[in-house]
Amino acid sequence: MSKLWFDKIKKIEPYVPGDQPNVNGMIKLNTNESPYPPSPLVRKVLDEYDVDNLRLYPSFKCDGLKEILARTYGVDKCNIFLGNGSDEVLALCFQTFFNSDKPVFFPDITYSFYDVWCDLYNIPYRYIPVDEKFEIVVEDYFGENGGIVIANPNAPTGRYLKLDKIEEILRHNQDVIVIIDEAYIDFGGKSAVGLLKKYDNLVVVHTFSKSRALAGIRVGYAMCGEELVSYLEAVKNSFNSYTLNSLSQIVAAACANDKDYFECCRNKIINTRERTVLELSKLGFQTILSMSNFVFTTNHSMKASVIFEELRKINIFVRYFDKPRINNYLRITIGTDDEMSSLISALEKIVAQS
Repeated sequence: MSKLWFDKIKKIEPYVPGDQPNVNGMIKLNTNESPYPPSPLVRKVLDEYDVDNLRLYPSFKCDGLKEILARTYGVDKCNIFLGNGSDEVLALCFQTFFNSDKPVFFPDITYSFYDVWCDLYNIPYRYIPVDEKFEIVVEDYFGENGGIVIANPNAPTGRYLKLDKIEEILRHNQDVIVIIDEAYIDFGGKSAVGLLKKYDNLVVVHTFSKSRALAGIRVGYAMCGEELVSYLEAVKNSFNSYTLNSLSQIVAAACANDKDYFECCRNKIINTRERTVLELSKLGFQTILSMSNFVFTTNHSMKASVIFEELRKINIFVRYFDKPRINNYLRITIGTDDEMSSLISALEKIVAQS
């Protein structure tokens, strides 16, 4: 039978997430999850939750969570847009704001979902090369474009672009939307949220998946001007008014309220990251300065693909990208001190055998 419908189907090369292995005794350092559990307040609200409420639709306004986030960041509730993880928030931003025939700009080495969304929504785009140190060249974003997306700190490199550089890009692009994806900002650097009152074309995106240890509940949010939020809400409500379920809303609110626990876990991850970089250097690894909860590292005496496979054999999982310019690097999530000590011990043996 002839498949007459075949040429009418959208065919896209999808985003490929990190492996989700399920092996006893594994050390999972490949998906940038938190090594620590969520706030104890999360368990408390779950223990007290009335399951009868699950028969009801969740609040589509999410006012309770928005109020907490507004207080946290010093913005108004009307400046918060919530979604099912920052991936959905970003996807809705692409749909809403990037409708020009001019290309959207983003770095050639960055979060690999950006080009997938562009292909999905038929958005023209252009990769802007980072320099030999994997740093963004600000002037390269001054050309005519249909919008800009910058992950800051960047993934997978962990590089951070200082706020004065972000503002330079904003000053030269006031006729388009500029999205700063700050999934990892809590592990170093300063958020661009403070620039929202100055630039009405700025959108800052955050997530509960990394520093808040809530990857499993899928909560993300954008902060931007009230008018931009209204456009996002219109697109979202044309697709699905109830993107956040009831449990996700109360869990995220409880977590956001526990500032002390958040600071404790964040500081532990940062301290472990710095120790890990030092230990890696003793083994001949060159690691890019990271402001995230992972490191991006290379050892010129061994291929990254070989190290990746050797670690995999002993159930230590890190991330390897077989892509130009970065195919001799490994991205390693920061785990607990014990997990990172086990990683370093394994790498000592692997390097010694090379």
